[in-house]
Formats: sequence, structure tokens, C-alpha cells
Amino acid sequence: MFIAQVLQATTDSASVLVHRNSDLFMKIDPFGIGMTVIGYSVVFIALLLLYIIFYNLSKVLTLNIRRILRKEGKSEEANKVEEISGEINAAIAYAIYLYYNELHDKENPIITINRVSKAYTPWSSKIYGLRQNPR
Repeated sequence: MFIAQVLQATTDSASVLVHRNSDLFMKIDPFGIGMTVIGYSVVFIALLLLYIIFYNLSKVLTLNIRRILRKEGKSEEANKVEEISGEINAAIAYAIYLYYNELHDKENPIITINRVSKAYTPWSSKIYGLRQNPR
């Protein structure tokens, strides 16, 4: 019974505080333009920070590999760090997928990865957007 009274008093004071703050915010920004600007700017800044982090992630990892190779005394190899192609990355990712799902014990799948010379898609073609009999 005591806990119920404490919870009731807490919820009453919280709702009074929420109503008081909402009334104050309505006086400051009656149309919500300020809240909209704040919301858009927070999302835009977060997306910009994520873009900067992901764009520079490969550079940071390459610097880390070079530092490790220099510590081992392989300075020539540190200068020519090779990039891995997309096919090798796909094969590694699929091998990890198979390892974690333990499919390699049940089946022996053969995967072929073909590079397409020209990837044509009709989604961006202008001829499908035109009428057949223009007037």
C-alpha cells in the first residue's frame, strides 16, 4: 500500500512537470519550427559523422597494418600494402558464413562468382518512360 502511494505521487509529479514543460515549450515555439530545425540538424550531423567514420575506416586499418609490419622489420612490405579484390572478399565472407552455420559438414556447395562486364538494368532506361505514340 505504501509503495502504491509512492508510485502515485511520483507519477502525479512527473505528469505535472511534463505539462508545465510542454506549456513552456508551446510559449517559446508555438508552430514547432525550432523543434523541426533541431531534429533535422541532429539527424544530419549524425549521418555526416557516420559518413566520415566509414570513409576513413579503411585508411585507419591500412595505417595499422603498416605500423605492425614496420615493427616486425618488414618495411618494404609496409610500403606496398595490397588491396583485396571484391571476389576474394565475397569468398571469405561466404566461408565464414558456412563455418558459423556448419553447412560444410552436411553439404559440399560449389560457388562460382562471375564478373558481369556490363550490368544493364531497365530501371534507369528512358525508353520505358516515354509513351509509344507521342502526340
